[in-house]
Amino acid sequence: MLAVRRITASWIWLLGLYSIASFIEAMFWGQMGSFTPLYLTRLGIAETDVARWTGLIVMFASAIGLPFLPLWGALADRYSRQPIIVRSFVAHLLAGIVSLLARNVWVFIIGRSIMSFALGNSGLMMTTLSERAPHNRTGLAFSIMNSATPIGAFVGPLLGGPIVDAYGFQTLLLIDSLAMLIVILAMTFGYRDNFKGTNRGSIPRMMADSVKLIWNSRRLRTLFPALFLLFGGWMMVATYVPLAVKQLYRGDDLNTAVGIVMGVGGLVTLVLSPFIGALADRIGHWQMLTIGSTMTIILWPVPALTRDLTSFTIAWAVLNGLVSSVFALSFSVLSSSATSEVRGRVMSFAYLPVNIGGLIGPAIGSVLTQVSLFAVFPAAAVFTLCGLGGLVIAKRQPMINPEIAPAPVSGA
Repeated sequence: MLAVRRITASWIWLLGLYSIASFIEAMFWGQMGSFTPLYLTRLGIAETDVARWTGLIVMFASAIGLPFLPLWGALADRYSRQPIIVRSFVAHLLAGIVSLLARNVWVFIIGRSIMSFALGNSGLMMTTLSERAPHNRTGLAFSIMNSATPIGAFVGPLLGGPIVDAYGFQTLLLIDSLAMLIVILAMTFGYRDNFKGTNRGSIPRMMADSVKLIWNSRRLRTLFPALFLLFGGWMMVATYVPLAVKQLYRGDDLNTAVGIVMGVGGLVTLVLSPFIGALADRIGHWQMLTIGSTMTIILWPVPALTRDLTSFTIAWAVLNGLVSSVFALSFSVLSSSATSEVRGRVMSFAYLPVNIGGLIGPAIGSVLTQVSLFAVFPAAAVFTLCGLGGLVIAKRQPMINPEIAPAPVSGA
């Protein structure tokens, strides 16, 4: 029993547990994003309206959960992180069940929207992980954990495509719901979080203080919009990749083809992200983030120039692997931009730039795709270029001053 406690208390065990949970969560997200555009006609949407509805559904589903982000951080600071982390996977389970039972597009949208109530879990997991991992292994730990997200998002479709072609999307949703139930049990009983909140202020004030905390820091005030621009184009493109595959593919197993294209991108991420994370620990996280972002700006227009599925798959795989690796690095940069006294609150917003990108990117994409489905790729280069400029400015700003921040949180 003592040996088991020692293992579950180690940072490597926690990293593995969080990575697996993030992987399964991302598989669910990836399968929803990949197969929803192909499923909409089954819910009564005309073929000519699928591209517009695809963007609008993602935009609406993302918008619902964003206002609750400060609440999850405040509740974690007030009580404990672990129940708030488990809450996110319960939301996924409910979303899977509602989507499975949906017989029209409106009920399906409700299911997709419930997924957004899971926002805010990754920042809390990274905060807990940063407290246990050695300082000189934080970059590697964050890269491994956060590489699980893009890998799951694209391996999920790879595994799910044949299931959808053979048994239907609803069968895949049933499997996802069962997997999420297992994750809930593992995250509830698989480790012990020693953090106990000491902040006894009112929840509404703590929510407001969390937002004020970011606003009071010149670096964070610049860094968050920069990261939104850096990854907003990625979120826009990822929404429409399944429809791009549909336009290029000639065959009967469309869902399998979508899964393969997305899965190859995940495999590239699997190789590239840990390598770039380890390299960033040597040369600096800010420097590697800048180098990676510059490379993606150059590569973003390439998929729009392809004319067959093979070349498109290669271009997308390289881009997704690179952007996913840069995405993982952004958490290290964000974590290092806040002092230990307030890091927990700041990291509860870690996915906010991507969440906003998932709101605004698909909305812009729903307009651009009316002109050309492939117009989203050069538009992503413009997003990234603006984000890189913001990143350069943010790096020059001073770190947060705890004296102007809300009351520090014990253990954060």
